[in-house]
Amino acid sequence: MKVCLHNGTILNGISQMENCAVYFDGDTITDVFSEKRFEEKKFDSDTQIIDVHGSFIAPGLIDTHIHGFMGHGTDKCSTDGILSMARDLAQYGVTAFNPTIYPAPEEEMLKTIRQIVAAKKEQEHCHNKEGKSVARAVCGAHIMGIHLEGPFISPEKLGVQRPETVKPVDLDLMDRLWEASEGTIVNMTVAPELKHMRHLALNCIQKGIVLQAGHTNARYENMVEGMQAGILHTTHFFNAMSQMHHRDPGAVGAVLIHNEMTCEIIADGKHVHPDLFKLLIKDKTPDNIILITDALTPTEQKNGPLFANGEEVLFKDGCFHRKEDDVIAGSALTMIQGVKNLINFGMNRSEAIKCATVNPAKIMNYRKKGLLIPGYDSDIIVFDNNFNLQITAISGNLVKRI
Repeated sequence: MKVCLHNGTILNGISQMENCAVYFDGDTITDVFSEKRFEEKKFDSDTQIIDVHGSFIAPGLIDTHIHGFMGHGTDKCSTDGILSMARDLAQYGVTAFNPTIYPAPEEEMLKTIRQIVAAKKEQEHCHNKEGKSVARAVCGAHIMGIHLEGPFISPEKLGVQRPETVKPVDLDLMDRLWEASEGTIVNMTVAPELKHMRHLALNCIQKGIVLQAGHTNARYENMVEGMQAGILHTTHFFNAMSQMHHRDPGAVGAVLIHNEMTCEIIADGKHVHPDLFKLLIKDKTPDNIILITDALTPTEQKNGPLFANGEEVLFKDGCFHRKEDDVIAGSALTMIQGVKNLINFGMNRSEAIKCATVNPAKIMNYRKKGLLIPGYDSDIIVFDNNFNLQITAISGNLVKRI
Protein backbone atom coordinates (compact mmCIF):
# COMPACT_ATOMS: atom_id res chain seq x y z
CA MET A 1 0.00 0.00 0.00
CA LYS A 2 1.33 3.42 -1.01
CA VAL A 3 0.22 6.23 1.30
CA CYS A 4 1.04 9.90 1.63
CA LEU A 5 0.07 11.72 4.83
CA HIS A 6 0.28 15.46 4.18
CA ASN A 7 -0.54 18.85 5.67
CA GLY A 8 0.72 17.75 9.06
CA THR A 9 3.23 18.65 11.75
CA ILE A 10 5.93 16.02 12.06
CA LEU A 11 7.17 15.07 15.52
CA ASN A 12 10.15 12.81 14.98
CA GLY A 13 11.59 12.93 18.47
CA ILE A 14 14.24 15.40 17.38
CA SER A 15 12.28 18.41 16.22
CA GLN A 16 8.85 19.67 15.25
CA MET A 17 8.34 20.45 11.56
CA GLU A 18 5.16 22.10 10.36
CA ASN A 19 3.55 21.81 6.93
CA CYS A 20 5.14 18.48 6.08
CA ALA A 21 4.28 15.15 4.49
CA VAL A 22 5.33 11.52 4.95
CA TYR A 23 5.24 9.03 2.09
CA PHE A 24 5.48 5.29 2.64
CA ASP A 25 5.36 2.34 0.29
CA GLY A 26 4.48 -0.88 2.05
CA ASP A 27 6.42 -1.37 5.26
CA THR A 28 9.04 1.33 4.59
CA ILE A 29 9.06 5.12 4.77
CA THR A 30 10.44 6.34 1.45
CA ASP A 31 10.26 10.13 1.75
CA VAL A 32 9.61 13.00 4.15
CA PHE A 33 9.10 16.41 2.57
CA SER A 34 7.53 19.84 2.79
CA GLU A 35 3.98 20.71 1.83
CA LYS A 36 5.40 22.80 -1.00
CA ARG A 37 7.09 19.72 -2.43
CA PHE A 38 3.86 17.78 -1.95
CA GLU A 39 2.05 20.24 -4.21
CA GLU A 40 4.70 19.76 -6.88
CA LYS A 41 5.10 16.00 -6.48
CA LYS A 42 3.53 13.45 -8.84
CA PHE A 43 2.20 10.29 -7.22
CA ASP A 44 1.36 6.90 -8.69
CA SER A 45 -2.34 6.44 -9.38
CA ASP A 46 -2.65 3.81 -6.64
CA THR A 47 -1.27 6.10 -3.91
CA GLN A 48 -3.71 6.91 -1.12
CA ILE A 49 -3.46 10.64 -0.34
CA ILE A 50 -4.60 11.61 3.17
CA ASP A 51 -4.89 15.22 4.33
CA VAL A 52 -4.39 15.21 8.12
CA HIS A 53 -5.51 18.85 8.41
CA GLY A 54 -2.68 20.11 10.57
CA SER A 55 -2.60 17.16 12.97
CA PHE A 56 0.63 15.71 14.33
CA ILE A 57 2.40 12.88 12.52
CA ALA A 58 4.72 10.84 14.75
CA PRO A 59 6.44 7.46 14.91
CA GLY A 60 4.36 4.68 16.40
CA LEU A 61 4.60 4.34 20.17
CA ILE A 62 6.78 1.59 21.67
CA ASP A 63 5.90 0.14 25.09
CA THR A 64 8.73 -1.96 26.53
CA HIS A 65 6.98 -2.76 29.82
CA ILE A 66 3.34 -3.82 29.70
CA HIS A 67 1.56 -6.79 31.29
CA GLY A 68 -1.81 -6.64 29.59
CA PHE A 69 -4.53 -4.61 27.92
CA MET A 70 -8.32 -4.76 27.57
CA GLY A 71 -8.70 -8.08 29.35
CA HIS A 72 -5.79 -9.93 27.73
CA GLY A 73 -2.26 -10.26 29.03
CA THR A 74 0.61 -12.33 30.30
CA ASP A 75 -1.26 -13.52 33.38
CA LYS A 76 -3.23 -16.62 32.34
CA CYS A 77 -1.45 -16.18 29.04
CA SER A 78 -2.61 -17.63 25.73
CA THR A 79 -1.45 -17.17 22.17
CA ASP A 80 -4.83 -15.77 21.13
CA GLY A 81 -4.84 -13.46 24.14
CA ILE A 82 -1.47 -11.95 23.25
CA LEU A 83 -2.59 -11.45 19.65
CA SER A 84 -5.78 -9.76 20.88
CA MET A 85 -3.65 -7.55 23.10
CA ALA A 86 -1.55 -6.59 20.06
CA ARG A 87 -4.61 -5.68 18.01
CA ASP A 88 -6.13 -3.63 20.84
CA LEU A 89 -2.90 -1.74 21.51
CA ALA A 90 -2.76 -0.65 17.87
CA GLN A 91 -6.06 1.17 18.37
CA TYR A 92 -4.30 3.25 21.04
CA GLY A 93 -1.26 4.17 18.94
CA VAL A 94 1.12 1.45 20.11
CA THR A 95 2.90 -0.15 17.16
CA ALA A 96 5.46 -2.28 19.06
CA PHE A 97 5.58 -3.74 22.56
CA ASN A 98 7.35 -6.15 24.90
CA PRO A 99 4.86 -8.42 26.74
CA THR A 100 6.11 -8.40 30.32
CA ILE A 101 6.11 -11.43 32.61
CA TYR A 102 6.06 -11.40 36.40
CA PRO A 103 7.96 -14.08 38.35
CA ALA A 104 6.02 -17.32 38.74
CA PRO A 105 6.76 -21.00 39.35
CA GLU A 106 9.17 -22.19 36.68
CA GLU A 107 6.70 -24.29 34.70
CA GLU A 108 4.24 -21.41 34.64
CA MET A 109 6.90 -19.00 33.40
CA LEU A 110 8.01 -21.45 30.72
CA LYS A 111 4.42 -21.94 29.56
CA THR A 112 3.84 -18.17 29.38
CA ILE A 113 7.06 -17.65 27.45
CA ARG A 114 6.10 -20.34 24.94
CA GLN A 115 2.65 -18.80 24.42
CA ILE A 116 4.21 -15.41 23.65
CA VAL A 117 6.72 -17.01 21.27
CA ALA A 118 3.84 -18.77 19.49
CA ALA A 119 1.96 -15.47 19.21
CA LYS A 120 5.02 -13.74 17.78
CA LYS A 121 5.44 -16.50 15.19
CA GLU A 122 1.77 -16.43 14.27
CA GLN A 123 1.88 -12.67 13.93
CA GLU A 124 4.75 -12.99 11.49
CA HIS A 125 2.75 -15.43 9.37
CA CYS A 126 -0.80 -14.15 9.68
CA HIS A 127 -3.51 -15.74 7.60
CA ASN A 128 -7.11 -14.83 7.06
CA LYS A 129 -10.03 -17.27 7.10
CA GLU A 130 -9.50 -18.17 3.45
CA GLY A 131 -5.94 -19.23 4.22
CA LYS A 132 -4.38 -16.47 2.14
CA SER A 133 -1.42 -14.58 3.52
CA VAL A 134 -2.33 -11.14 4.81
CA ALA A 135 -0.31 -8.25 6.11
CA ARG A 136 1.50 -8.76 9.38
CA ALA A 137 -0.21 -5.57 10.55
CA VAL A 138 -3.57 -7.36 10.70
CA CYS A 139 -2.24 -8.88 13.91
CA GLY A 140 -1.70 -5.46 15.46
CA ALA A 141 1.28 -3.97 17.25
CA HIS A 142 4.55 -5.80 16.65
CA ILE A 143 5.43 -8.27 19.40
CA MET A 144 9.10 -7.34 19.67
CA GLY A 145 10.14 -9.74 22.41
CA ILE A 146 9.71 -10.60 26.07
CA HIS A 147 10.47 -8.51 29.14
CA LEU A 148 11.17 -10.72 32.17
CA GLU A 149 10.41 -8.71 35.32
CA GLY A 150 12.30 -11.19 37.50
CA PRO A 151 12.60 -13.78 38.96
CA PHE A 152 16.06 -12.63 40.16
CA ILE A 153 14.84 -9.67 42.20
CA SER A 154 14.85 -8.58 45.84
CA PRO A 155 12.33 -10.14 48.24
CA GLU A 156 12.44 -6.79 50.07
CA LYS A 157 11.13 -4.82 47.05
CA LEU A 158 8.42 -7.03 45.64
CA GLY A 159 5.67 -4.53 45.01
CA VAL A 160 2.62 -6.76 44.53
CA GLN A 161 4.58 -9.76 43.33
CA ARG A 162 4.36 -13.08 45.14
CA PRO A 163 7.32 -13.71 47.49
CA GLU A 164 7.45 -17.44 46.78
CA THR A 165 8.22 -16.77 43.10
CA VAL A 166 11.41 -14.76 43.70
CA LYS A 167 14.63 -16.73 43.26
CA PRO A 168 18.37 -16.36 43.88
CA VAL A 169 20.52 -16.11 40.78
CA ASP A 170 20.40 -19.44 38.93
CA LEU A 171 22.24 -19.61 35.61
CA ASP A 172 20.70 -22.98 34.73
CA LEU A 173 17.21 -21.54 35.19
CA MET A 174 18.18 -18.54 33.07
CA ASP A 175 19.30 -20.87 30.30
CA ARG A 176 16.01 -22.78 30.47
CA LEU A 177 14.02 -19.55 30.23
CA TRP A 178 16.16 -18.44 27.30
CA GLU A 179 15.77 -21.76 25.51
CA ALA A 180 11.98 -21.63 25.90
CA SER A 181 11.97 -18.09 24.50
CA GLU A 182 13.84 -19.18 21.37
CA GLY A 183 16.00 -16.10 21.75
CA THR A 184 13.15 -13.61 22.12
CA ILE A 185 13.87 -12.31 25.65
CA VAL A 186 14.75 -8.67 24.97
CA ASN A 187 15.02 -7.12 28.43
CA MET A 188 15.12 -8.34 32.00
CA THR A 189 14.64 -6.72 35.41
CA VAL A 190 17.18 -7.80 38.04
CA ALA A 191 18.34 -6.73 41.50
CA PRO A 192 22.06 -5.82 41.20
CA GLU A 193 22.81 -6.67 44.84
CA LEU A 194 22.05 -10.38 44.49
CA LYS A 195 24.90 -12.85 44.89
CA HIS A 196 26.40 -14.01 41.57
CA MET A 197 24.71 -11.14 39.70
CA ARG A 198 27.91 -10.40 37.77
CA HIS A 199 27.82 -13.94 36.35
CA LEU A 200 24.16 -13.56 35.38
CA ALA A 201 24.86 -10.18 33.79
CA LEU A 202 27.62 -11.65 31.63
CA ASN A 203 25.33 -14.54 30.65
CA CYS A 204 22.53 -12.18 29.63
CA ILE A 205 24.67 -9.59 27.85
CA GLN A 206 26.21 -12.33 25.72
CA LYS A 207 22.65 -13.20 24.69
CA GLY A 208 21.89 -9.56 23.82
CA ILE A 209 19.47 -9.05 26.72
CA VAL A 210 19.13 -5.50 28.04
CA LEU A 211 19.47 -5.60 31.83
CA GLN A 212 17.46 -3.26 34.04
CA ALA A 213 17.88 -2.56 37.75
CA GLY A 214 14.52 -2.91 39.43
CA HIS A 215 12.69 -4.42 42.39
CA THR A 216 15.99 -3.81 44.13
CA ASN A 217 17.13 -2.90 47.61
CA ALA A 218 20.65 -2.17 46.37
CA ARG A 219 23.05 0.03 48.22
CA TYR A 220 24.84 2.65 46.16
CA GLU A 221 27.96 0.50 45.75
CA ASN A 222 25.80 -2.43 44.54
CA MET A 223 24.40 -0.20 41.82
CA VAL A 224 27.88 0.92 40.76
CA GLU A 225 28.99 -2.72 40.56
CA GLY A 226 25.88 -3.45 38.52
CA MET A 227 26.73 -0.67 36.07
CA GLN A 228 30.23 -2.05 35.69
CA ALA A 229 28.65 -5.43 34.90
CA GLY A 230 26.41 -3.89 32.23
CA ILE A 231 23.18 -3.14 34.10
CA LEU A 232 22.58 0.30 32.62
CA HIS A 233 18.80 0.67 32.45
CA THR A 234 16.22 0.99 35.24
CA THR A 235 12.75 -0.50 35.72
CA HIS A 236 9.90 1.92 36.65
CA PHE A 237 12.28 4.44 38.20
CA PHE A 238 11.52 5.55 41.78
CA ASN A 239 9.17 2.58 42.30
CA ALA A 240 10.16 -0.66 44.08
CA MET A 241 13.76 0.36 44.70
CA SER A 242 15.96 1.69 47.50
CA GLN A 243 15.43 5.41 47.92
CA MET A 244 18.01 8.18 48.25
CA HIS A 245 19.53 8.92 51.67
CA HIS A 246 22.36 11.31 52.43
CA ARG A 247 24.47 8.44 53.83
CA ASP A 248 23.57 5.96 51.11
CA PRO A 249 22.26 7.29 47.78
CA GLY A 250 20.71 3.88 47.07
CA ALA A 251 19.34 2.87 43.69
CA VAL A 252 17.54 6.17 43.10
CA GLY A 253 20.62 8.23 43.90
CA ALA A 254 22.85 6.04 41.73
CA VAL A 255 20.61 6.53 38.70
CA LEU A 256 20.52 10.30 39.22
CA ILE A 257 24.28 10.55 39.77
CA HIS A 258 25.49 8.43 36.83
CA ASN A 259 24.86 9.78 33.35
CA GLU A 260 25.18 6.35 31.74
CA MET A 261 22.05 5.10 33.49
CA THR A 262 18.76 5.33 31.61
CA CYS A 263 15.35 4.78 33.15
CA GLU A 264 11.77 3.73 32.58
CA ILE A 265 9.09 5.96 34.07
CA ILE A 266 5.36 5.47 34.63
CA ALA A 267 3.96 8.90 33.80
CA ASP A 268 0.48 8.57 35.28
CA GLY A 269 1.02 11.10 38.08
CA LYS A 270 0.22 8.39 40.63
CA HIS A 271 3.27 6.14 40.68
CA VAL A 272 5.57 9.18 40.66
CA HIS A 273 4.60 12.64 41.91
CA PRO A 274 4.24 15.09 38.99
CA ASP A 275 6.74 17.54 40.50
CA LEU A 276 9.45 14.86 40.65
CA PHE A 277 9.44 14.92 36.86
CA LYS A 278 11.03 18.39 37.05
CA LEU A 279 14.02 16.83 38.82
CA LEU A 280 14.06 13.84 36.48
CA ILE A 281 13.95 15.95 33.31
CA LYS A 282 16.66 18.29 34.59
CA ASP A 283 18.96 15.49 35.75
CA LYS A 284 18.53 12.73 33.16
CA THR A 285 17.28 14.89 30.27
CA PRO A 286 14.61 13.51 27.92
CA ASP A 287 17.37 11.64 26.04
CA ASN A 288 17.66 9.06 28.82
CA ILE A 289 14.03 8.48 29.79
CA ILE A 290 11.71 5.79 28.43
CA LEU A 291 7.97 6.20 28.86
CA ILE A 292 6.28 2.92 29.82
CA THR A 293 2.79 2.05 30.98
CA ASP A 294 3.42 -1.07 33.14
CA ALA A 295 -0.28 -1.53 32.39
CA LEU A 296 -2.19 -4.43 33.89
CA THR A 297 -4.53 -6.75 32.03
CA PRO A 298 -7.81 -4.88 32.77
CA THR A 299 -6.50 -1.55 31.43
CA GLU A 300 -9.25 -0.01 29.24
CA GLN A 301 -11.46 -3.07 29.84
CA LYS A 302 -15.03 -1.88 29.45
CA ASN A 303 -17.13 -4.59 31.10
CA GLY A 304 -17.07 -7.28 33.77
CA PRO A 305 -15.01 -7.78 36.93
CA LEU A 306 -11.37 -6.70 36.75
CA PHE A 307 -8.63 -9.24 37.46
CA ALA A 308 -4.85 -8.86 37.47
CA ASN A 309 -2.18 -11.24 38.72
CA GLY A 310 -4.83 -13.71 39.81
CA GLU A 311 -6.76 -11.36 42.09
CA GLU A 312 -9.66 -8.96 41.71
CA VAL A 313 -8.76 -5.29 41.44
CA LEU A 314 -10.68 -2.02 41.43
CA PHE A 315 -10.05 1.00 39.23
CA LYS A 316 -9.63 3.97 41.55
CA ASP A 317 -7.95 7.38 41.27
CA GLY A 318 -6.39 6.57 37.90
CA CYS A 319 -4.82 3.19 38.72
CA PHE A 320 -5.70 -0.28 39.97
CA HIS A 321 -6.03 -1.18 43.65
CA ARG A 322 -6.30 -4.64 45.17
CA LYS A 323 -9.87 -5.20 46.26
CA GLU A 324 -8.88 -6.96 49.49
CA ASP A 325 -6.69 -4.22 51.02
CA ASP A 326 -6.84 -1.17 48.69
CA VAL A 327 -3.08 -1.34 48.00
CA ILE A 328 -2.06 0.00 44.57
CA ALA A 329 -1.84 -3.05 42.30
CA GLY A 330 -0.59 -1.40 39.13
CA SER A 331 -0.99 1.03 36.30
CA ALA A 332 -3.93 1.70 34.00
CA LEU A 333 -1.96 4.12 31.81
CA THR A 334 -2.02 4.18 28.01
CA MET A 335 1.01 5.34 26.05
CA ILE A 336 -0.79 8.20 24.31
CA GLN A 337 -2.02 9.51 27.68
CA GLY A 338 1.51 9.11 29.04
CA VAL A 339 2.88 11.31 26.25
CA LYS A 340 0.28 13.94 27.08
CA ASN A 341 1.17 13.72 30.78
CA LEU A 342 4.89 14.17 30.09
CA ILE A 343 4.07 17.44 28.39
CA ASN A 344 1.97 18.51 31.37
CA PHE A 345 4.91 17.55 33.62
CA GLY A 346 7.40 19.78 31.79
CA MET A 347 8.51 18.35 28.44
CA ASN A 348 7.78 19.80 25.03
CA ARG A 349 5.99 17.68 22.42
CA SER A 350 9.13 16.47 20.65
CA GLU A 351 10.75 15.46 23.94
CA ALA A 352 7.68 13.57 25.09
CA ILE A 353 7.40 11.71 21.78
CA LYS A 354 11.11 10.91 21.97
CA CYS A 355 10.58 9.13 25.30
CA ALA A 356 7.96 6.90 23.66
CA THR A 357 9.66 6.24 20.31
CA VAL A 358 13.32 7.11 19.72
CA ASN A 359 14.55 6.20 23.20
CA PRO A 360 12.96 2.75 23.56
CA ALA A 361 14.05 1.84 20.04
CA LYS A 362 17.61 2.91 20.80
CA ILE A 363 17.93 1.26 24.22
CA MET A 364 16.30 -1.99 23.06
CA ASN A 365 18.31 -1.98 19.81
CA TYR A 366 15.20 -1.96 17.61
CA ARG A 367 16.63 -1.02 14.24
CA LYS A 368 14.53 1.03 11.84
CA LYS A 369 11.97 1.97 14.48
CA GLY A 370 11.31 5.17 16.39
CA LEU A 371 11.97 7.79 13.71
CA LEU A 372 10.20 9.20 10.66
CA ILE A 373 13.02 9.09 8.14
CA PRO A 374 13.45 7.30 4.81
CA GLY A 375 14.36 3.65 5.20
CA TYR A 376 12.67 3.25 8.58
CA ASP A 377 9.59 1.12 9.24
CA SER A 378 6.26 2.69 8.35
CA ASP A 379 4.86 2.44 11.88
CA ILE A 380 3.17 5.81 12.22
CA ILE A 381 0.48 7.56 14.23
CA VAL A 382 -1.53 10.74 13.67
CA PHE A 383 -3.20 12.64 16.50
CA ASP A 384 -4.75 16.06 17.03
CA ASN A 385 -3.79 18.84 19.43
CA ASN A 386 -5.75 17.14 22.22
CA PHE A 387 -3.99 13.80 21.62
CA ASN A 388 -7.05 12.18 20.10
CA LEU A 389 -5.65 9.39 17.95
CA GLN A 390 -6.79 9.57 14.33
CA ILE A 391 -4.57 7.12 12.42
CA THR A 392 -2.37 4.16 13.26
CA ALA A 393 -0.27 2.63 10.48
CA ILE A 394 1.66 -0.58 11.12
CA SER A 395 3.99 -1.88 8.41
CA GLY A 396 2.27 0.62 6.12
CA ASN A 397 -1.23 -0.73 6.74
CA LEU A 398 -3.86 1.62 8.15
CA VAL A 399 -5.14 -0.39 11.10
CA LYS A 400 -6.96 2.60 12.58
CA ARG A 401 -8.43 5.60 10.79
CA ILE A 402 -11.03 8.06 12.01
